[in-house]
Amino acid sequence: MKNIAFALILLSSVNVFARSTSSASDVKSTLSEAHKKFKDLKDGKNADYIPALKKVPSELFGIALVTVDGKVYTAGDIDKQFSIQSISKVFTLSHVLQESGEKQITDTVGVDATGDVFNSIVAVEKNKGHEMNPLVNPGAIATTSMVKGKNADEIWNKIINVHSAFAGRPLEVNQEVYKSESETNQRNQAIGKLMEAYEIIKTNPEQATDLYTRQCSINVNAKDLATMAATLANGGLNPVTRTKVIDQKHVKGVLAVMSTAGLYDNTGQWLFKTGLPAKSGVGGGVIAIVPGKFGIAAFSPRLDDAGNSVRAQRAIEYITEKLKANPYDIQPRGEYVIGKDER
Repeated sequence: MKNIAFALILLSSVNVFARSTSSASDVKSTLSEAHKKFKDLKDGKNADYIPALKKVPSELFGIALVTVDGKVYTAGDIDKQFSIQSISKVFTLSHVLQESGEKQITDTVGVDATGDVFNSIVAVEKNKGHEMNPLVNPGAIATTSMVKGKNADEIWNKIINVHSAFAGRPLEVNQEVYKSESETNQRNQAIGKLMEAYEIIKTNPEQATDLYTRQCSINVNAKDLATMAATLANGGLNPVTRTKVIDQKHVKGVLAVMSTAGLYDNTGQWLFKTGLPAKSGVGGGVIAIVPGKFGIAAFSPRLDDAGNSVRAQRAIEYITEKLKANPYDIQPRGEYVIGKDER
């Protein structure tokens, strides 16, 4: 009887593994299905408070998935470049953790969700600059100010180089977006000065805000973002270039922060639906990480009221469900045995 019970448990484990492992054809067809299913969705609108983003064609829609062994799957408009926007916060945070360690973040901007909108000044005042989270604007500008360097050029080289290393190719700034944002970012400039007043930004908040604006203007495509996400899924090792970008020990912290504040005000709803650490940007990109398996990205400019791409969210939710990639979707192991008192 013990051998039979063991065999049943082993068979159940194999079935669980089979349910969580998808073939290449499964992945290809799932991405194609998601693209077809949501490409005509008209909900949402482009970010119109940044003039350059308002001009991006609203019907663009691309999806990419990169596995931890470097396989790349795509559907739709995957070559179209767009500005990375707030997704950049994830990778500058990764660099600061690598360069200065966890205490540099936990003892300054903190890692809790603020409970306020991503560019809230009230949240800064309420917490005196602390508990800002590196994925909302005050915490992100402060995090950018922590990148070490003798001058702005040296700091910028570190920022663009770490983004390029995550993507596996040299990335560049979209100058039109950078100019457009620089002319309309008075609120972020005020946030930078306020973070200096509370001594979270130590010096030169104008420089920190400018570098933050420039990092948000980095051009990427859906494949770049999926590769960046896959590097986190693979413990900091880029699965395409086989280059270590950050130490594995820092990845868990990055993913935890993404889980608490990655999709602005809708982060809790997102985590409830998918279980995946994720980050969005108002340029229309969304990345999500299935730790140890793959990174996924989708791009489409139409945003919901919280600032997240409507099509990208729906596509990633669909793919996560179809590939059974939600880590909280736990399948029971073993067979249920009726107890003596239940017969």
